[in-house]
Amino acid sequence: MKQSIKLLVLIALSTALQSVRGADDDPLEVYVVNYTLQYFASRIAGGHARVEFPAPRDSDPVFWKPSTATINDYQKADLILLNGAGYAKWLDGATLPRAKLVNTSRAFSDRYIKIGGEATHSHGPSGSHSHTGTAFTTWLDFQQAILQARAIAEELVSKRAGLKDTFEHQLDLLERELLAIDSELMEIGAKKPGIPLMASHPVYQYLARRYGLNLRSVQWEPREAPTDEQWAELVGILDAHPARWMIWESEPAKETEDRLAMLGIKSLVFNPGANVPESGDWLDVMRENVDNLKQIL
Repeated sequence: MKQSIKLLVLIALSTALQSVRGADDDPLEVYVVNYTLQYFASRIAGGHARVEFPAPRDSDPVFWKPSTATINDYQKADLILLNGAGYAKWLDGATLPRAKLVNTSRAFSDRYIKIGGEATHSHGPSGSHSHTGTAFTTWLDFQQAILQARAIAEELVSKRAGLKDTFEHQLDLLERELLAIDSELMEIGAKKPGIPLMASHPVYQYLARRYGLNLRSVQWEPREAPTDEQWAELVGILDAHPARWMIWESEPAKETEDRLAMLGIKSLVFNPGANVPESGDWLDVMRENVDNLKQIL
């Protein structure tokens, strides 16, 4: 009788372990709101998750509006990774299951940067929008990026506890790479503290705060010629802020670059990494950004 009971217990334990292993082997369906989060989640989860970022490559994920069918895909996911800080404006009007939502920047939400006074403008398929409210490119402070990666790892572990060691190992590798970039940017900021810089768009607030960049922003688009009023605004800014470099999200039009050069301003690209690059991956983009920023030295 005792042997029968022992056998039943062993069978039950074996069945339970097989059930857990089956769950761990079943890839999670994860949806995200920008490419940065897709890259982090894919790196940490490896083949244990399908990480979907459905925004078109030519869109701005902050202001992109998904279709009803795409929102339905988000609703069916196992996890929905949010950036927080007001990112992905469409979330305000969508109904998503709260239990699946993960605000990856919650750990430092008390350090969000509030912004105001920015004019409404329009570019690309995203239409008109404003940059007032909260600065949203949180990951450009690479210490904050690490916290966002940790939040992702924590949620993945909560869904697949048997893969804890795997996820934590992958997180550790990613953290080391983010720390290396953080260190290089700190060095850049320390070598020429206070040097005036311009940005073509107000998306570098966390970068400027973390790395001590003296940065002023306009609202220019790389492929759109600035208006006479925008040029006049820039000249007015330069009177008190004599910048010799302008940072762009992507390569500016040659005509704009040439006219800036006539004002003594050179252009460099620092791609925030919110959308899928034409080549390479997110880390490649960030390493190229660092190399580009070294030009100011």
